[in-house]
Amino acid sequence: MIELYYWPTPNGHKITLFLEETGLPYEIKPVNIGAGDQFKPEFLAFSPNNRMPAIIDREPKDGGAPVTVFESGAILLYLAEKTGQFLPADLRGRFDALQWLFWQMGGLGPMAGQNHHFVQYAPERIPYAMDRYVKETNRLYGVLDRRLADREFVAGDYSIADMASYPWIVPHKKQQQNLDDFPHLKRWFDAIRARPATERAYEKGAAISSTSVMTEEGKKILFGQTAGNVKR
Repeated sequence: MIELYYWPTPNGHKITLFLEETGLPYEIKPVNIGAGDQFKPEFLAFSPNNRMPAIIDREPKDGGAPVTVFESGAILLYLAEKTGQFLPADLRGRFDALQWLFWQMGGLGPMAGQNHHFVQYAPERIPYAMDRYVKETNRLYGVLDRRLADREFVAGDYSIADMASYPWIVPHKKQQQNLDDFPHLKRWFDAIRARPATERAYEKGAAISSTSVMTEEGKKILFGQTAGNVKR
């Protein structure tokens, strides 16, 4: 059984996409990031960066003690290796998928995340910051569109590289991006959105967040963090 510590954000959705595709048994443990659940000592014990998602695998492949993993990219890699699915086994295919997984982790996610912050949440409108991150998001969409010009998915077959990137494209309108400007990306996006596992993953997320509203206090919890938040 996989315990998934989760909130329906782009990084959280990555993991439910994988779990729904593979049918691995899992249980969602909601981590309400607007309420500060990510700072609880019991969560920090296995997710020291006070971020979700994180997992505890109670039945690891080696049959030993439970395995804990934090960081969404590391979780996707762990689950792919556990199941033998959604990551090519051959050397070149494996690193083709991994380099695009890391591209998302180091580029698309952080830049789109800053886009979200300055465009939607920042208490002060800072035109330079907004313009900077909207344009960088646009550039990264262009990189992905070019990559998809001659292949169905990012690394050939559907893989963890796609699962990592797709949830960060879902809020494209909030990121001030028009998918019609990126025809290959749009084709890829529509194909993943139509997958039954994707539909199930997002339905579960919607059910969890249906009664949650981002308050001003919640924004302070999310965006006012210092080292003091994680000291024990």
